[in-house]
Amino acid sequence: MTVDIKTAQGTTDYNAIVVGAGFAGLYMLHRLRSSGLKVRVLEAGNGAGGTWFWNRYPGARCDIESTQYSYQFSSELEQEWNWSERYAAQPEILKYVEHVIERFNLRDDIQFNTRVESAVFDEASARWVVTPTEGKALTAQFCIMATGCLSSTNLPHFEGLESFKGATYHTGQWPQQGVDFTGLRVAVIGTGSSAVQSIPIIAEECKQLTVFQRTPNYSIPAYNAPLTDEERDRIKANYPAIREFGKRQFLAYDLQMNEKLAADATPEEIRAECEKRWRLGGLYFYGAFADLLLDEQVNQTIADFVRDKIKEKVKDPVVADLLTPKSIFGCKRICADTNYFETFNRDNVLLVDVSKEPIAEITPTGVRVGDRVYEVDAIVFATGFDAMTGALNRIDIRGRGDLALREKWAAGPRTYLGLTTAGFPNLFTISGPGSPSVLTCMITSIEQHVEFIGDTIDHLRAKQLRLIEATEDAEEAWVTHVNEVAAGTLLNSCNSWYLGANIPGKRRVFMPYVGFPPYVEKCNEVVANDYEGFRLGAA
Repeated sequence: MTVDIKTAQGTTDYNAIVVGAGFAGLYMLHRLRSSGLKVRVLEAGNGAGGTWFWNRYPGARCDIESTQYSYQFSSELEQEWNWSERYAAQPEILKYVEHVIERFNLRDDIQFNTRVESAVFDEASARWVVTPTEGKALTAQFCIMATGCLSSTNLPHFEGLESFKGATYHTGQWPQQGVDFTGLRVAVIGTGSSAVQSIPIIAEECKQLTVFQRTPNYSIPAYNAPLTDEERDRIKANYPAIREFGKRQFLAYDLQMNEKLAADATPEEIRAECEKRWRLGGLYFYGAFADLLLDEQVNQTIADFVRDKIKEKVKDPVVADLLTPKSIFGCKRICADTNYFETFNRDNVLLVDVSKEPIAEITPTGVRVGDRVYEVDAIVFATGFDAMTGALNRIDIRGRGDLALREKWAAGPRTYLGLTTAGFPNLFTISGPGSPSVLTCMITSIEQHVEFIGDTIDHLRAKQLRLIEATEDAEEAWVTHVNEVAAGTLLNSCNSWYLGANIPGKRRVFMPYVGFPPYVEKCNEVVANDYEGFRLGAA
């Protein structure tokens, strides 16, 4: 049973308020309650799960193996839950979330159907005042934003969209009751990850599918399959070692990383490694060679291998060329697919290139490109998210001196460790910009952040301190460091959502931190040096 703000009773004053009930918000609630704190989670949706609650589009599935993309804070939870497939689909992930909520008795402290409008730091009381769009304001000493990196959907402006007579959908806000495309002419706008996953399924169901592509993406077959009992038993028997090994990896999970440099390998050795990675599937290509994202010549060699594989899958050479990316391999997140490229061999699928001649308008009956109108009954917008900062900027967050966070971040996000920002005491962001977040297994990064925040609050309470705030000098040094690390790679060499390049007018700044183990080492160092870079105070 969900708790609605309109009927919720009781106190409006808490030790901590957590915004968002995805994987981050749920673990944050559990961690703080374990320390004896009174906590309230505010969630906009009518259920928990975050990105897995909203992204219900056909084919929605995690691109990291389910046995790695799962909580590791409870060994009992690891042992009792059985994943059915190598890559878990959205419905199963949501069932897992519900299991976690019931197992740890979290539901009574979550307030659903509650969208936060503002969070304001009151300097007189040194407390946060959090106001939803409906209902009473709540106050707390700590405000923790668990709003997610990919939760603010992006719908670009299309002339005439309001005139379209058919149904429209966004992959990031899919109807809970599902959609039946049987017998319909469907347009999919976009060819990112959600499109790569949904297009093969929509194509099987609809009468005609027209895909509008601006930029092709690299995608590797996922080779998804059911997990056998033997595989599950082996993993459960070795979970501690698997988890520890994963946390030592650059992307915070086991990619079977090859430490060798392709620059030192023969063409035959490179080819053999690429074939191995292709058979492994999905994101395992990131582990092909240690210099994949450091050396452009190496990157192009590996990219050529993948391009050739794509062209082998698509029968029409013109279509194959349009679907083949020309960009740096891996500077945008690699996709993992099931029969994506093969879908373009179907008679009912048409690819429309809008890279040179963009969509002119949406008409009452379809999509116009140039002089041609593609008649459709429904439009699916697979146009992604305002990543990392979008959800935070949609809330009016104000710190000292009534400074608005979106004002402070107008020229790009500025944080210390991706966890805090100067001028906003006792405000934490889980997986915020300036942390590894989207360049890792998100749940591993989330758990590290939750534990840092929980330990920090425990420390403040033990020392009878009320406030913690990043210093401007520490923040400045961290922002510089994040950019220097990214500049040493090929990751910021293309127009990706890592830089916010998919959002018109958004300042292009590389937002995630590259490298999980060095990041964790820095966080540990900060704590060991008595919270170096922070100001701690009694008032």
